[in-house]
Amino acid sequence: MKIFFLGLAVFAISLSSIAQNVFTPELLWKLKRLSGGTISPDGTKVLYSLRTFDMDANKGNTDLFLIDLKTASQSQITNTPFSEMEAQWGRNNMVWFMTAETGGIQIYKMDVTGANKTMVSSFSSDVEIEGFKLSNDENQLITIQAIKTKNTAQDKYADLPKANARIEDDLMYRHWDHFDDYKSRHLFLHPVRSENNKTIVDPIGKDILLNEPYDGILPPFGGAEQFTFSIDGKKIIYTSKKKKGIEFARSTNSDLYSYDIETGATTNLTPDNKGYDNNPSFSSKGIMAWTAMQRDGFEADKNNLMIRGVDGKDVNLTAGIDVTVGSYLWNTDGSKIYFIAPINGTEQIFEVTISNGKIRQLTKGQYDHVSMSIYGDVLVVGRQSMIAPTDLFKITVKKGVETRLTNVNEDLLKDVVLPTVEETWVTTTDGKKMLVWMVQPPNMDKTKKHPALLYCQGGPQSALSQFFSYRWNLALMASQGYVVIAPNRRGLPGFGQEWNDAISKDWGGQAMQDYLTATDEAAKLSYVDKDRIGAVGASYGGYSVYMLAGIHENRFKTFISHCGLFNLESWYGTTEELFFADWDQGGPYWLDVNKENYEKFSPHRYVQNWNTPIMVIHGGMDFRVPESEGMQAFQAAKLLGLKSKYLYFPTEGHWVMSPQNGLLWQREFFEWLSNDLKP
Repeated sequence: MKIFFLGLAVFAISLSSIAQNVFTPELLWKLKRLSGGTISPDGTKVLYSLRTFDMDANKGNTDLFLIDLKTASQSQITNTPFSEMEAQWGRNNMVWFMTAETGGIQIYKMDVTGANKTMVSSFSSDVEIEGFKLSNDENQLITIQAIKTKNTAQDKYADLPKANARIEDDLMYRHWDHFDDYKSRHLFLHPVRSENNKTIVDPIGKDILLNEPYDGILPPFGGAEQFTFSIDGKKIIYTSKKKKGIEFARSTNSDLYSYDIETGATTNLTPDNKGYDNNPSFSSKGIMAWTAMQRDGFEADKNNLMIRGVDGKDVNLTAGIDVTVGSYLWNTDGSKIYFIAPINGTEQIFEVTISNGKIRQLTKGQYDHVSMSIYGDVLVVGRQSMIAPTDLFKITVKKGVETRLTNVNEDLLKDVVLPTVEETWVTTTDGKKMLVWMVQPPNMDKTKKHPALLYCQGGPQSALSQFFSYRWNLALMASQGYVVIAPNRRGLPGFGQEWNDAISKDWGGQAMQDYLTATDEAAKLSYVDKDRIGAVGASYGGYSVYMLAGIHENRFKTFISHCGLFNLESWYGTTEELFFADWDQGGPYWLDVNKENYEKFSPHRYVQNWNTPIMVIHGGMDFRVPESEGMQAFQAAKLLGLKSKYLYFPTEGHWVMSPQNGLLWQREFFEWLSNDLKP
């Protein structure tokens, strides 16, 4: 099969003639992590956050920063040991945010210089605030609060206060990386008033989901982006999946609900759509937009951009384009919407004109856009690539020209030589073209042979774009001397919905052939040592490693699987979001119609073919892919007499999040690879 080289995109940072350092795990954890980037109401300033980590303290801290768009000058406006969170603009360029400076979470406001910081809330110590949003006139505010809606074992047996037990009758007793805390996330409406030149947020508020056992956001990751005030401030629109138990576990059917502030009445705005309805927002003209998937139970369905006019009619703005919408925002006058979507292994910004539905791609290039803010003709965006962490750029909409605003890690990276990223296309076994990212070591000598890693993406429908990860960092892998092979195999978004859908009910089929094709084509390259190739991945990528271990026919010399699915039957019986398992596996393993899929594509069915060293990594709080999957795989490897290692994190979930655990993960990861792939 022929590899088509579309061109070399080199992103290496210029080096001084004196120092040339490589990217290391220790440096990765020193990098400042930028988020946000919102333009002030008057269009003159940009607010963003920087998170840094203290390895000794094993924790991170977030501070707020400001950019003056006229002068390009930057300033830090908070500098405390308490993270400033949920920062947002208010009127008169005031900055509102949450912090735990007084012990519990409270809401503060300050002026644009960071001066005159004032605590405007006075929530009691038992109130758990997890997010907030201001109304346009600042007369109202919504908070997310954790409210107890279920009884504990101690509630039932008050005379047994030291009993350590959970009594469960709801299938969703755990989710993602935590056990159910017997609470729901409700939205509270708080009046905001001015008294003696001080802003005061009513500490009690009104629970707009009173007596409902549901969340006013989508767990586990939903936040303030999932609710909004109507343009006139008379209604609250929020996202909720008002289901419980088995129905909740098996459905993605969330809806948008409208809460009338005056009457207290709640109305379902999207009862007819059976998939996700999410992320409502209003234009300056009062038109509501949101994102919607059509198919219930399919979390990776095409995400369409919808609007509902003042006449109540719905329009699908992206019906005619084969992309799935991520985040979006209205422009200032409500005439256009800008959205981010994966396309050909990148995340780009698109513009849609409301009056005629015309869509144009605003940005191009070998990088991802991860955030947007707008004022007039200016977009401020967060941009990253495989070898560059997120920074802010300014885009003039009419011309599409991008200008850098920040370089927050310049001091750390100025003397570091980074890898290069090469875009290649290969022909798959069924005659289709597949994008493969080739991440090459810094200053690689192509006259020599280098060890290689096949990177297996998770999801299975998560975009393999120009992402910069603080866990699975491809630049870091390449910087340790490995050529990284990263195929956009079947199931990954950005190549049309048909390509995306193809993974479902075929986990171990064409996707595995795509991996093997990419590996075989890379092995033909003059600079790749075909006898020193490993395969690594997490989640579905970890499943892929287990599957490849049984079918690879000696292509790989070593494997690393993190939180991988080993036995699809035991996984179905222990995972929590069953809609995912039902859709991608067809349903329960005990139904005859699904038995062939479970038997054909479960890695444990091929373990008799394992003949290669393997490292297994798992977290004890991983409820998406429970720890028993890793334990089974490690035990099988040991019983087969294979060189193997089990790296277990009792307090980590599907991801390794704490700094010291993260650094330990990297060190063990590279030590294992070095022992098997390097001379």
